[in-house]
Amino acid sequence: MKDRIMQAFVDEVKDKGIKFTMNDLAGRLGISKRTLYEHFSSKVEILESIIELTIKEFDEKTEAIVQDSSLTILEKIKAAIMVVPKYDEFYDLQILEEMKKYYPQQWEKMNNSLYEWEALKKLLEQGVEEGLIKDQNIELLMRLVIDSTNLTLDRRFIWENRITVEEAMKGIVNVLLFGMVAENAEQ
Repeated sequence: MKDRIMQAFVDEVKDKGIKFTMNDLAGRLGISKRTLYEHFSSKVEILESIIELTIKEFDEKTEAIVQDSSLTILEKIKAAIMVVPKYDEFYDLQILEEMKKYYPQQWEKMNNSLYEWEALKKLLEQGVEEGLIKDQNIELLMRLVIDSTNLTLDRRFIWENRITVEEAMKGIVNVLLFGMVAENAEQ
């Protein structure tokens, strides 16, 4: 039931923004407010649960990639960059702006998670050490990767250009890792 409530919360935010009521959420689920409160004491608790779950899931998926001995370093970097959490539709610029205004503590935790990516940093460092990635400032590389992947938070851009988040991520990864100049292009 908790998963169902969290998904309904995400759907409600997408439809109405972050300022909906627990009555609205109970109505979406077809349950009483009392039943809703048996699982979560407040909207903040649901929001925090979603944030915790997405951070945990993101970290677990990334760690599984890092530990996968069948992948090369470049394959690990590519796969790590492309990790998308379960409630990825919740990571939207408009939703984050509303969250910043009405739930600043939860926004700060979510925002910080968007900029902390220690596992990827270690993979990039390993790639540089092994000569697979040009010797660059790692902090600059991290900033490029993070800012580029955070472009997918602009769901309006994604929708207007008729691409999926996964397609956008794949394009971003390919440009970051392999450049945008065709191999046969004259320089």
